[in-house]
Amino acid sequence: MTDPVLSLTDARLTLPGNAGPVEILRGITLNIQRGETVGLVGPSGSGKSSLLMLMAGLERATGGQVRALGQDLTALDEDALARFRRGNMGVVFQSFHLIPTMTALENVAIPLELAGAPDAFPRAEAELAAVGLAHRIDHYPSQLSGGEQQRVALARAAAPRPALFLADEPTGNLDATNGAAIMDLLFSLRDRHGATLVLVTHDADLARRCDRIIRLADGRLATADLKAAE
Repeated sequence: MTDPVLSLTDARLTLPGNAGPVEILRGITLNIQRGETVGLVGPSGSGKSSLLMLMAGLERATGGQVRALGQDLTALDEDALARFRRGNMGVVFQSFHLIPTMTALENVAIPLELAGAPDAFPRAEAELAAVGLAHRIDHYPSQLSGGEQQRVALARAAAPRPALFLADEPTGNLDATNGAAIMDLLFSLRDRHGATLVLVTHDADLARRCDRIIRLADGRLATADLKAAE
Protein backbone atom coordinates (compact mmCIF):
# COMPACT_ATOMS: atom_id res chain seq x y z
CA MET A 1 0.00 0.00 0.00
CA THR A 2 1.23 3.52 -0.76
CA ASP A 3 1.95 6.01 1.99
CA PRO A 4 -1.24 7.68 3.27
CA VAL A 5 -2.02 11.16 2.00
CA LEU A 6 -3.13 12.09 5.54
CA SER A 7 -1.81 10.48 8.68
CA LEU A 8 -2.62 11.40 12.28
CA THR A 9 -0.86 9.73 15.19
CA ASP A 10 -2.29 10.29 18.69
CA ALA A 11 -3.33 13.79 17.56
CA ARG A 12 -4.70 15.92 20.35
CA LEU A 13 -6.21 19.38 20.57
CA THR A 14 -6.70 21.21 23.86
CA LEU A 15 -7.93 24.81 23.87
CA PRO A 16 -8.26 27.30 26.71
CA GLY A 17 -11.73 27.83 28.15
CA ASN A 18 -13.31 30.02 30.81
CA ALA A 19 -13.26 27.15 33.29
CA GLY A 20 -9.85 25.85 32.26
CA PRO A 21 -8.41 23.81 29.35
CA VAL A 22 -10.93 22.00 27.16
CA GLU A 23 -9.97 18.73 25.45
CA ILE A 24 -11.40 18.91 21.94
CA LEU A 25 -9.62 15.92 20.39
CA ARG A 26 -8.35 13.10 22.59
CA GLY A 27 -5.77 11.05 20.71
CA ILE A 28 -6.82 10.52 17.09
CA THR A 29 -4.86 7.93 15.09
CA LEU A 30 -6.03 7.70 11.50
CA ASN A 31 -4.73 7.14 7.95
CA ILE A 32 -6.42 8.31 4.76
CA GLN A 33 -5.20 6.98 1.41
CA ARG A 34 -4.76 8.90 -1.82
CA GLY A 35 -7.96 9.13 -3.82
CA GLU A 36 -10.29 8.19 -0.95
CA THR A 37 -13.50 10.02 -0.14
CA VAL A 38 -14.05 10.11 3.62
CA GLY A 39 -17.04 11.39 5.55
CA LEU A 40 -16.52 12.65 9.11
CA VAL A 41 -19.75 12.27 11.07
CA GLY A 42 -20.91 12.50 14.67
CA PRO A 43 -23.04 14.66 16.96
CA SER A 44 -22.46 18.39 17.36
CA GLY A 45 -19.45 19.01 19.57
CA SER A 46 -17.86 15.64 18.80
CA GLY A 47 -14.78 17.22 17.22
CA LYS A 48 -15.49 16.74 13.51
CA SER A 49 -14.68 20.27 12.39
CA SER A 50 -11.70 20.48 14.72
CA LEU A 51 -10.30 17.29 13.21
CA LEU A 52 -10.70 18.74 9.71
CA MET A 53 -8.94 21.93 10.84
CA LEU A 54 -6.00 19.84 12.12
CA MET A 55 -5.81 18.10 8.75
CA ALA A 56 -5.74 21.49 7.02
CA GLY A 57 -3.18 22.96 9.38
CA LEU A 58 -5.68 25.64 10.37
CA GLU A 59 -5.48 24.41 13.97
CA ARG A 60 -2.19 23.22 15.43
CA ALA A 61 -2.22 19.93 17.31
CA THR A 62 -1.28 20.31 20.98
CA GLY A 63 -0.09 16.70 21.05
CA GLY A 64 0.77 13.93 18.63
CA GLN A 65 1.54 14.34 14.95
CA VAL A 66 -0.34 15.35 11.80
CA ARG A 67 1.21 14.56 8.41
CA ALA A 68 -0.17 15.56 4.99
CA LEU A 69 1.45 14.43 1.74
CA GLY A 70 4.48 13.36 3.74
CA GLN A 71 4.89 16.75 5.41
CA ASP A 72 4.79 17.03 9.21
CA LEU A 73 2.33 19.90 9.71
CA THR A 74 3.14 20.12 13.40
CA ALA A 75 6.71 21.15 12.53
CA LEU A 76 5.77 24.09 10.24
CA ASP A 77 5.37 27.72 11.25
CA GLU A 78 2.31 29.71 10.15
CA ASP A 79 3.91 31.07 6.95
CA ALA A 80 5.09 27.62 5.89
CA LEU A 81 1.65 26.17 6.64
CA ALA A 82 0.01 28.83 4.49
CA ARG A 83 2.35 28.08 1.59
CA PHE A 84 1.75 24.35 1.97
CA ARG A 85 -2.03 24.77 1.97
CA ARG A 86 -1.89 27.09 -1.02
CA GLY A 87 -0.10 24.50 -3.12
CA ASN A 88 -1.74 21.31 -1.91
CA MET A 89 -5.16 21.85 -0.33
CA GLY A 90 -8.54 23.16 -1.34
CA VAL A 91 -10.63 24.05 1.72
CA VAL A 92 -14.38 24.76 1.56
CA PHE A 93 -16.41 26.00 4.52
CA GLN A 94 -20.09 26.30 5.39
CA SER A 95 -19.66 30.07 5.14
CA PHE A 96 -18.39 31.03 1.73
CA HIS A 97 -15.58 33.42 2.80
CA LEU A 98 -15.59 35.34 -0.47
CA ILE A 99 -14.03 38.80 -0.64
CA PRO A 100 -17.02 41.13 -1.15
CA THR A 101 -15.11 43.80 -3.11
CA MET A 102 -13.87 41.31 -5.71
CA THR A 103 -15.74 39.71 -8.60
CA ALA A 104 -16.26 35.97 -8.83
CA LEU A 105 -13.35 35.77 -11.27
CA GLU A 106 -11.05 37.74 -8.99
CA ASN A 107 -12.01 35.63 -5.96
CA VAL A 108 -11.14 32.42 -7.79
CA ALA A 109 -7.91 33.84 -9.22
CA ILE A 110 -6.52 34.87 -5.79
CA PRO A 111 -4.77 31.59 -4.84
CA LEU A 112 -3.37 31.27 -8.34
CA GLU A 113 -1.99 34.81 -8.28
CA LEU A 114 -0.46 34.23 -4.85
CA ALA A 115 1.24 31.12 -6.25
CA GLY A 116 2.62 33.16 -9.16
CA ALA A 117 0.65 31.31 -11.85
CA PRO A 118 1.00 33.23 -15.15
CA ASP A 119 -2.39 31.97 -16.34
CA ALA A 120 -4.30 32.78 -13.15
CA PHE A 121 -7.29 34.44 -14.79
CA PRO A 122 -7.79 31.95 -17.66
CA ARG A 123 -7.63 29.09 -15.17
CA ALA A 124 -10.04 30.88 -12.84
CA GLU A 125 -12.45 31.40 -15.71
CA ALA A 126 -12.23 27.71 -16.63
CA GLU A 127 -12.99 26.66 -13.04
CA LEU A 128 -16.00 28.96 -12.90
CA ALA A 129 -17.24 27.46 -16.16
CA ALA A 130 -16.79 23.99 -14.65
CA VAL A 131 -19.21 24.89 -11.84
CA GLY A 132 -21.73 26.46 -14.22
CA LEU A 133 -20.89 30.14 -13.61
CA ALA A 134 -19.29 31.22 -16.88
CA HIS A 135 -22.01 33.86 -17.18
CA ARG A 136 -21.39 35.26 -13.69
CA ILE A 137 -17.64 35.89 -13.67
CA ASP A 138 -17.98 39.67 -13.40
CA HIS A 139 -20.55 39.60 -10.59
CA TYR A 140 -19.75 40.44 -6.99
CA PRO A 141 -20.73 38.11 -4.09
CA SER A 142 -23.65 40.37 -3.12
CA GLN A 143 -25.06 39.84 -6.62
CA LEU A 144 -24.96 36.05 -6.31
CA SER A 145 -27.31 33.63 -4.55
CA GLY A 146 -26.05 31.45 -1.72
CA GLY A 147 -25.72 28.48 -4.03
CA GLU A 148 -23.79 30.55 -6.56
CA GLN A 149 -21.46 31.89 -3.87
CA GLN A 150 -20.68 28.34 -2.76
CA ARG A 151 -19.96 27.43 -6.39
CA VAL A 152 -17.45 30.28 -6.50
CA ALA A 153 -15.89 28.97 -3.29
CA LEU A 154 -15.65 25.50 -4.84
CA ALA A 155 -14.04 26.90 -7.97
CA ARG A 156 -11.54 28.82 -5.84
CA ALA A 157 -10.65 25.66 -3.90
CA ALA A 158 -10.25 23.65 -7.12
CA ALA A 159 -8.30 26.22 -9.13
CA PRO A 160 -4.83 25.31 -7.78
CA ARG A 161 -5.57 21.64 -8.61
CA PRO A 162 -5.01 20.47 -5.03
CA ALA A 163 -4.20 16.94 -3.97
CA LEU A 164 -6.60 17.33 -1.03
CA PHE A 165 -10.13 18.71 -0.84
CA LEU A 166 -11.31 19.40 2.72
CA ALA A 167 -14.92 20.49 3.17
CA ASP A 168 -16.62 21.51 6.42
CA GLU A 169 -20.42 21.26 6.10
CA PRO A 170 -20.27 22.80 2.59
CA THR A 171 -24.05 22.57 2.16
CA GLY A 172 -24.98 23.78 5.67
CA ASN A 173 -26.19 27.22 4.54
CA LEU A 174 -28.04 25.98 1.47
CA ASP A 175 -31.49 24.60 0.73
CA ALA A 176 -31.85 20.94 -0.23
CA THR A 177 -31.79 21.53 -4.00
CA ASN A 178 -28.71 23.77 -3.95
CA GLY A 179 -27.04 21.52 -1.39
CA ALA A 180 -27.43 18.46 -3.59
CA ALA A 181 -26.06 20.36 -6.59
CA ILE A 182 -23.03 21.56 -4.61
CA MET A 183 -22.21 18.05 -3.44
CA ASP A 184 -22.47 16.69 -6.98
CA LEU A 185 -20.04 19.41 -8.04
CA LEU A 186 -17.65 18.68 -5.19
CA PHE A 187 -17.47 15.00 -6.09
CA SER A 188 -17.06 15.80 -9.79
CA LEU A 189 -14.26 18.28 -9.04
CA ARG A 190 -12.61 15.61 -6.88
CA ASP A 191 -12.82 13.17 -9.79
CA ARG A 192 -11.58 15.70 -12.34
CA HIS A 193 -8.53 16.61 -10.28
CA GLY A 194 -7.87 13.09 -8.92
CA ALA A 195 -7.87 14.46 -5.38
CA THR A 196 -8.60 13.00 -1.96
CA LEU A 197 -11.81 14.34 -0.39
CA VAL A 198 -12.54 14.60 3.33
CA LEU A 199 -15.81 16.19 4.36
CA VAL A 200 -17.67 16.93 7.56
CA THR A 201 -21.39 16.38 7.30
CA HIS A 202 -24.54 15.74 9.31
CA ASP A 203 -26.24 14.40 6.15
CA ALA A 204 -26.39 10.60 6.30
CA ASP A 205 -27.16 10.30 2.57
CA LEU A 206 -24.14 12.41 1.73
CA ALA A 207 -21.90 10.41 4.06
CA ARG A 208 -22.98 7.19 2.34
CA ARG A 209 -21.64 8.55 -0.96
CA CYS A 210 -18.13 8.41 0.53
CA ASP A 211 -15.81 5.41 0.37
CA ARG A 212 -15.49 5.46 4.15
CA ILE A 213 -17.34 6.90 7.12
CA ILE A 214 -15.44 7.89 10.26
CA ARG A 215 -17.60 8.58 13.30
CA LEU A 216 -16.44 10.76 16.20
CA ALA A 217 -17.85 11.03 19.71
CA ASP A 218 -16.51 13.17 22.53
CA GLY A 219 -13.27 13.93 20.70
CA ARG A 220 -12.45 10.29 19.99
CA LEU A 221 -12.91 7.88 17.10
CA ALA A 222 -16.10 5.97 17.80
CA THR A 223 -15.93 3.91 14.61
CA ALA A 224 -13.38 4.13 11.81
CA ASP A 225 -12.94 2.26 8.56
CA LEU A 226 -16.69 1.80 8.32
CA LYS A 227 -17.54 1.34 4.66
CA ALA A 228 -20.15 3.83 3.51
CA ALA A 229 -22.05 1.13 1.65
CA GLU A 230 -22.63 -0.92 4.77
